[in-house]
Amino acid sequence: MRILVVGLNYAPEPIGIAVYTAGLAERLAECGHTVRVVSGKPYYPQWKLVDGYQGGWRTTTENNVTITRCPIYVPADPNGKKRLIHHASFALSIAFPITATALSFRPDLVLSIAPSLASAPIAWLAAKLARARSWLHIQDFEVEAAFATGLLDSNSPIARTASGFERRVISLFDRVSSISPEMCAKLVKMGIPADRIVEFRNWAGIAPVLQTSQASRYRTEWDIQTPHVALYSGNIANKQGIETVLEAAALLRDRRDITFVICGEGPNLAKLRKDAGDASNLQFRPLQSVERLPDLLQLATVHLLPQKADAADLVLPSKLTNMLASGRPVVATATMGTGLAREIEDCGIATEPGNAVAFAAAIEQLIDDHALWERYAGNARTRAKTRWDKLNTIASVMASMEEVIRPTHREAA
Repeated sequence: MRILVVGLNYAPEPIGIAVYTAGLAERLAECGHTVRVVSGKPYYPQWKLVDGYQGGWRTTTENNVTITRCPIYVPADPNGKKRLIHHASFALSIAFPITATALSFRPDLVLSIAPSLASAPIAWLAAKLARARSWLHIQDFEVEAAFATGLLDSNSPIARTASGFERRVISLFDRVSSISPEMCAKLVKMGIPADRIVEFRNWAGIAPVLQTSQASRYRTEWDIQTPHVALYSGNIANKQGIETVLEAAALLRDRRDITFVICGEGPNLAKLRKDAGDASNLQFRPLQSVERLPDLLQLATVHLLPQKADAADLVLPSKLTNMLASGRPVVATATMGTGLAREIEDCGIATEPGNAVAFAAAIEQLIDDHALWERYAGNARTRAKTRWDKLNTIASVMASMEEVIRPTHREAA
């Protein structure tokens, strides 16, 4: 197959959607397919262009994938309106490169990744110009997530326009995929026929079983003296609700056996540090390299996955896959019955979003009940193997891609 991938985020961004877009493109290339990517310049999660990527359009070949990286507006303070401009800048920046690539490369399939949905119509048009099939993969329902996290007022004219735009764009594509059963069910509710929907999960990026008897090197590097660590690692932004971690740390400050570690970067980091004050049982650490991710995750006794209530079925945090793969229980904030709550069932504890008392109690329960910890840890490793395997996931999606292009595969030839 000849596949053109369009996505705002791509390597070398170390976390989030970029990891999966790059992983998919490189795996497709490994399997003998010809892959080209049109993406934005790397900026996430710092919301600052990575050094060496300033300037205009640039095309390189990396790991057998040809990548055109396009200049974009990156706001230092990404509020609702600035994010809209950010996404619009990507759509405008890719318009010529993607059209030219579609006409010269003649792909069989154009795969658009959302976010950014703003670029999806251009990807769809490129597919039409190339007489290719179109596929939209939804990592986040951007509009509803913006409502849930307060970035957009759901009653504003902009919000109503954005909701209509989202539904219309999604309906254009020959195939639409998303990363969880609940997000796929949402597509059905939006009017997308079930036979056009594919579940395409993210995958665990580390080996499912770690040598748990070996202590993490971060214990020494960060001078962690307590036997237990409650770890949050990832982006620090609106939808995470990380203030619950601060509140839980304050509630458990009299326990001398737990250190809370927040390891990450993002637009809310400065405020979070200020709110934490001089808490003695809490450490802030910068985002760590992908190469050291297994060692970082092994530091945790329990992983922390806070999330705002209204975002539970609109996004499925990509960090969950590696949390489970590390063989550690998870404490998440998710209403029972939501997709996130179901994903961690028997691998951790889901508590009411925003309820720091319940969140702290769940952390204590897992630390104090060793038998429960062992059971959930084993279940987490097993789930990572059976549900979040990279090669099996991509193989299934490749089969769906081949199926969708088959009816018109070079009929014009």
